[in-house]
Amino acid sequence: MGHDASYYLTTAIDYPNSRPHIGTAFEKIGADCQARFRRMEGLSVHFLMGNDENTIKVSQRAEELGVAPKAYVDDMARQFQEVWKALEISNDDFIQTSEERHHIGCRKFIQAVYDAGDIYKKAYTGLYCNGCESFKTEKELTPEGRCPNHPNTPLKVVEEENYFFRLSAFADRLLTHYAENPEFIQPESRRNEIVNLVESGLQDVSISRRGFTWGIPVPFDEQQTIYVWFDALLNYITAIGYGTDEARFASTWPADVHVIGKDITRFHCALWPAMLMSAGLPLPKRVFAHGFVYRKDESTGEVMKESKSRPGGVIEPMDLITKFSAEAFRYYFLAQCPFGGDGEFSFERFADSYNSALANNLGNLYSRTLSMCVKYFEGSLPGAASVDTTSWRAGLDLPGLVDDLRGLVGSFQFNVALQRIWLEVLDAVNRYVQTTEPFKLIKTDPDACRAVLINLAEALRVVAILIKPFLPSTAETFYRAFNYDEVQSWAAVSFRDAASPALPDDLRVTAPLVNGKPVPLFPKIEAVSG
Repeated sequence: MGHDASYYLTTAIDYPNSRPHIGTAFEKIGADCQARFRRMEGLSVHFLMGNDENTIKVSQRAEELGVAPKAYVDDMARQFQEVWKALEISNDDFIQTSEERHHIGCRKFIQAVYDAGDIYKKAYTGLYCNGCESFKTEKELTPEGRCPNHPNTPLKVVEEENYFFRLSAFADRLLTHYAENPEFIQPESRRNEIVNLVESGLQDVSISRRGFTWGIPVPFDEQQTIYVWFDALLNYITAIGYGTDEARFASTWPADVHVIGKDITRFHCALWPAMLMSAGLPLPKRVFAHGFVYRKDESTGEVMKESKSRPGGVIEPMDLITKFSAEAFRYYFLAQCPFGGDGEFSFERFADSYNSALANNLGNLYSRTLSMCVKYFEGSLPGAASVDTTSWRAGLDLPGLVDDLRGLVGSFQFNVALQRIWLEVLDAVNRYVQTTEPFKLIKTDPDACRAVLINLAEALRVVAILIKPFLPSTAETFYRAFNYDEVQSWAAVSFRDAASPALPDDLRVTAPLVNGKPVPLFPKIEAVSG
């Protein structure tokens, strides 16, 4: 495959000072959905995730637990990856910033920026937020003089001599880049924020700390370690060979999209592009900043952002996955929370959405179709080639919808895409069952009933393809319900294939059955609570 057919996608790397929460998982699911969609479009996708390990917080946490920092971060990386695997996240690589490939690339990069004349040393006094691991300017603080992200953590006055990156020198070049590449920062609301930030003047940033042993030493001054943000952002290039495998780096970079949280947009859209400009490297094509997940307290009705500093702790993704399923978790966050805006989680909403969309609609369609095929025809529906398999979609412009869905998924509008699949495709199938009444037809006209069931089988194939990026294992279960693989393999289907009927002539049920019945995919749940 040529470079044009590749797609490089990243998520923010996570602090491993505690396990992932549902807000972190929201980001990964959205990025995963994009990666799966791009693979369906025939692109060679490289999907990177990782952990941000060279932080003061990490060495403090390791010390509290009485373990060496490296042993601590390796164990946390294992725990994070267990959660991502359980959520069916299909990342191709997972970088730990304590790895050698990252250290080598970072040292090469900071040397290049130093050689370009964009790094200088000076004594500095500033207000430092331990939570963000960054210095704060007066205008970033709340009226009470606190960090807006960590209002309960007092800021510390830090005085030391460090190296600084000349960010202030890049304002004009950044503004020109935003103007010439309007798609660089998305969604639009974030773009306006960053343009305002840069227009109001950029400060040079401290990029090293003195006297820390955990971290990456500065190559031109081994007494200093490279400071968090300057090191963390570099994972996007060190993971693909910058400094260690230049041919691989050249064929993969620039990234097609960095998926990040809206609270770190300025680092990714001002600091990061300026760093790349200084080192003479291409800029990523776009940065997509998603919103936060807010959680409603069932007893008080209070809505708060899901974060590690939240009173009463956070919801662990594993708890929801174990209680329900990864697919139920993915569906809720992709369908109920707009990816570019903020979403809200409550157990009550979770149960309602699960029962109406998954149990009563999607799961019911699967069970009903297969049950009728087995009960009326022993699971064998020959003669599919002579049946009009588009009659189930009367009034539905499927090719037009498929084109719309490709645009919606490509622009991270997952909730709108899912809404349209449910409202247009699933409603069309349910209407078709109501008007044809196969359960009555079997008594009066078995051939006509068989034709209806062949149409329902084709509808299951269409639904399988359309939900593949969102609900990968449910999609595969739908596809493997019949012998569709004989016509087209599951791995090879693209969104466009949904619009062209593709059934084997000797159509037959291949789904696992228990006592002659399909296994229920989404058993109804009673109201749940945390």
